[in-house]
Amino acid sequence: MSEPEGAARSGNIGVIKGLTYLMFMMFAMTTDSVGVIIPQIIKSFDLGMTAAGSFHYATMGGIALGGVGLGFLADQMGRKFTIILGLSVFAITSLAFALTSQFVAFLVLLFLSGAAIGVFKTGALALIGDISTSTRNHTATMNTVEGFFGVGAIIGPAIVAYLLASGASWKWLYVIAGVLCLLLMLTALTIRYPGAKIAPEARVDFRSVLRAGRDPYALAFSLGAMLYVGVETAIYVWMPTLLAGYQGPAAFMALYALSIFFVLRAAGRFMGAWMLSRMRWTLVLAICAGAILVCFVGALIGGREAAVFLLPASGLFMSIVYPTINSKGISVFPKAEHGAVAGVILFFTCLSAVLSPLAMGAVSDLLGGPIYGFMLATGLSVVLALAALVNLLLDPAKARLEALDRSEYAQT
Repeated sequence: MSEPEGAARSGNIGVIKGLTYLMFMMFAMTTDSVGVIIPQIIKSFDLGMTAAGSFHYATMGGIALGGVGLGFLADQMGRKFTIILGLSVFAITSLAFALTSQFVAFLVLLFLSGAAIGVFKTGALALIGDISTSTRNHTATMNTVEGFFGVGAIIGPAIVAYLLASGASWKWLYVIAGVLCLLLMLTALTIRYPGAKIAPEARVDFRSVLRAGRDPYALAFSLGAMLYVGVETAIYVWMPTLLAGYQGPAAFMALYALSIFFVLRAAGRFMGAWMLSRMRWTLVLAICAGAILVCFVGALIGGREAAVFLLPASGLFMSIVYPTINSKGISVFPKAEHGAVAGVILFFTCLSAVLSPLAMGAVSDLLGGPIYGFMLATGLSVVLALAALVNLLLDPAKARLEALDRSEYAQT
């Protein structure tokens, strides 16, 4: 280990982790508040749901293209440069919300802020490998990071609700996020980051992303992430519609179902960090995927009376799945390729975040109710559970993860 890297590791590791946690919390404040903002957009601009939904699609499209198109920057230019670049653009676009009231301008800003998230998120995901001591530790750290993302997903909508209740515009959420982003950027400028070792002959550019995308491990974990996101979006996009107007037993649960889901998802990720440091990740993943399937099947069989309990409860089990898939998909590659691989997985994640709710909405419209969209989501959860079971029984990534533990983390 070089002297600068050793100094960073001994003096800055706690600050680096804290900064990474806060970055994920900060951007979740905006991305997961869209569901609360869209009704205001519909009223302000007299839009239909499809047009207003572009607030979600613009951000996800930006993240997807930023991740897959610029993910290699984390490997080529370094983690610190990539993170600061992404934070800079995100801060500028977030603060610019205060200067406009035009719908098209909002979409442009959302797309650019999404691209910025794609850039600094790939840098931050690659950084997690640099500060981890093993592939197991990488997965535990990833769950903690995503736990802070879950906290941001709770804070953001609460800020929007407070702003609207006090007569202020929802746009101030982006201004608050922009100011927080500036503070994080200033902190990032002052600390020394560990660097990934890159072979002199290695070509790090957009083609490295394409090479990573052709790797069977990257594709398998990316498809796993797509399946998971397809199941999760059924909850935070369509569960409020499924439970709208529910007056049966425990009717109050329908009002707070989404909040309960987000709280359990955040709490579960911190619990997941503890579990994954002690149990085989393949076993934890299989248990959680199976429990998600039980929640969805139970909601279909028991109707809305069961759904008000089971669908929010699924957040506790969903919490562990995505960060674990993401972590193993990244850590199954050398650290010098983590940025490119993170970009590939991020692209498939955001692609599913756009296509899955669209497909569920289309099925629901075609067949006459949101329950049919949940049938589609249940089908996805069946495939996810089967894939997790196969992964538990065969553990195809075991040998490669063990080899990388020796070659990449032995000196960490």
